[in-house]
Amino acid sequence: MAIGSGPISGPTSTAQHPALDETALRAALSGLPDPNVTGGLIRVTGRDGRWTGTAGPSIPSPAAHFRIGSITKIFTSTVVLQLTAEGRLSLNDTVRDLLPGLLPSEYHPITIGQLLSHTSGLQIPVCAKQNVPPREVVESALSCGHPTEPGKVTQYNGINYFIAGLIVEKVTGHSYGDEVHARILRPLHLRDTSVPALDDWSIPAPYTRGAIVQPGSGTVSDSDGLTDVSVQSPYAWAEGGMISNAPDLSRFFTALYRGRLLPPAQQKTLFTLPTGVTGDKQFSYGGLQRTVLPNGTTVWGKSGSYPGYTSGVFATRDLRRVLVYSLNPTGRTPELPYVMRIAEAAF
Repeated sequence: MAIGSGPISGPTSTAQHPALDETALRAALSGLPDPNVTGGLIRVTGRDGRWTGTAGPSIPSPAAHFRIGSITKIFTSTVVLQLTAEGRLSLNDTVRDLLPGLLPSEYHPITIGQLLSHTSGLQIPVCAKQNVPPREVVESALSCGHPTEPGKVTQYNGINYFIAGLIVEKVTGHSYGDEVHARILRPLHLRDTSVPALDDWSIPAPYTRGAIVQPGSGTVSDSDGLTDVSVQSPYAWAEGGMISNAPDLSRFFTALYRGRLLPPAQQKTLFTLPTGVTGDKQFSYGGLQRTVLPNGTTVWGKSGSYPGYTSGVFATRDLRRVLVYSLNPTGRTPELPYVMRIAEAAF
């Protein structure tokens, strides 16, 4: 199926928005810290108003750095869409043609658009190595399990974006990090956002403290029994390895949704969903997840998680509301109820 044939939502997500409810936003952070989440940060911007709040000892400031996990994927997809705008590749190009020999010859051809929309059919990377170069991550991930036919089912898979990062490097001749910096970070003045190197597990100060109950991988605090994992993180590169903060993420997504980073054709693709696929979640050809909240509001964005970190950026298509949140879960219980409480307060 050719890219660009799927549906695209209109420029507004709901007819009316209630006023920004600062009381509800404060309540979404109330009770923190608790045994399950040591701290939280909320930043809401947009035409409906602005509000920022933090809670808990793990959040030193509203502009603290944190590991953004899979929000990184939207930086990656933006670079890929820019390359399509420049005519240097097409979302209908295949991995087989761009990176010969990376995927086994018996696999069905997989397009770049299928990578970005998580419809590639590639197997979940239960065998993937960590803290090795990206190509080795991909090769190890494919060493067990079998793919399904691409273009049929949405199956969220970080290996798709490791491959996308390799394509960026092959097409440009530059490192993935250099391309992200030149195309996004420098033009938008995102000075608190970075792509760490393979051997760099540091995080700039001030940073939020990720601490989990899993022992043996960091410094254990006698006072809370948690292991600090803030400076120990698997290398996730173009799939989930970036560091940022709430102001930078808000600026990036606002610029992206306003069309500052992509020309009109690729801007449409950013919000275009694949057709004829099944699955519980919907991801666009720009990697954005489309979510309808319980109150009926449609938002687009991306979440990201690492041990000790859960964050996300979601916005209405018309940018009336842009939400950035970051939590520090301990791993004792799922963090989804905390995230939904924030989302329902913000939108």
